[in-house]
Amino acid sequence: MTAPTICAHCHTHLAPGLLACPSCHTLLFGARLKELALQAQTAERTGDRPTEMARWREALDLLPPSSRQHQTIAGKLEALAKLPAARSAKSPGGVWWKRSLGVIGAVVLLLVTKGKFLLSGLLKLPTLFSMFAAFGVYWTIWGWRFALGIILTTYVHEMGHVAALVRYGVKASAPMFVPGLGAYVRLHQHLASARLDARVGLAGPLWGLAAGLFCYGVGTAADQPAWLAIASVTGFINLFNMAPIWQLDGGRAFTSFATLDRWIATGILTIAWLGSGQGLLLVIALVAGWQAYRKNDVPRDGGALALYGGLALALAWLASVNVPALR
Repeated sequence: MTAPTICAHCHTHLAPGLLACPSCHTLLFGARLKELALQAQTAERTGDRPTEMARWREALDLLPPSSRQHQTIAGKLEALAKLPAARSAKSPGGVWWKRSLGVIGAVVLLLVTKGKFLLSGLLKLPTLFSMFAAFGVYWTIWGWRFALGIILTTYVHEMGHVAALVRYGVKASAPMFVPGLGAYVRLHQHLASARLDARVGLAGPLWGLAAGLFCYGVGTAADQPAWLAIASVTGFINLFNMAPIWQLDGGRAFTSFATLDRWIATGILTIAWLGSGQGLLLVIALVAGWQAYRKNDVPRDGGALALYGGLALALAWLASVNVPALR
């Protein structure tokens, strides 16, 4: 949307990038904001939460961050994100049998039910080209079977981020691979809060864990060490992403952790290291302790802490899976 160059209210000349007039404080996109609010309210009445969040998300980008309206809409988006996902009317009896499945069965179910969504990312040519480039590099190092397995589990990890962003109404690119460095998803909008950023960050390791458990289940059932090797390396890669530094997924989670939560996470990481013997966990625990020492005066985020701790323990176990000699 093109920003006006002159304020319609006081006729002040406006610099590029402004969202409100510096003289009279009139919102420059007032008409569009009213339209988006009406669309969001209509979506709320019809129960279309993704559209509702997308409209509020678009409105947020048209408001100055310091404005009262920006804070109100950011709070509304965070509240919407906490609501449980609506159940599909097409499968009212699906809940009980999902709960009756074992861990591996549930993971298989997750990958099957999300199959259409996972395939959607492969329809993007930039994703496919970057994936093939990374596959070629890994093939020369490990052979095509192992390379393909790691590429696919990495792709599932990144689509976990995309799924969370879609849920919160945030526009983003499809996954892009960087040979030797993994993959990434580029956001086209900013997240409304650190709490949402934490959940988007942790969605990657969560889906990565699901992919690793799927490989573990296949490797165990079929007695195939190659699948177990892919599962173990997938666990290690996702565990590395839990490190609370820079733009890694763990770093995004730690931004929403209060000081006490950071110390609790450090304790969980230490326990995971003692139980698994994974040296990487000791390094992550030390970094987490350093982050806790720096302190973070924010409200506690128990949901993100529980997810982070559970992922740390599960990924530590997966990364430590015993892999028989490949045949």
